[in-house]
Amino acid sequence: MSSVSVHYPSVSIPVVLPATKAVLLLAGTLFLALLVYYFVGVDQGATSVFGNDMHGHEFVHDARHFLGFPCH
Repeated sequence: MSSVSVHYPSVSIPVVLPATKAVLLLAGTLFLALLVYYFVGVDQGATSVFGNDMHGHEFVHDARHFLGFPCH
């Protein structure tokens, strides 16, 4: 058997984003992160912004305890 070694060039090509697209991506990411933070860390059911039920609270209940947020 002959061994063949393949050498790949070590040149990386950067990804270039226009500033407006980068700002939109960052704003969207921030919005989603704050929404997740609200549901996991702040929403308590009775004081819920999205209705007076416990569905959001119960859906992320175990994550609240895992991340150290008090809920009881």
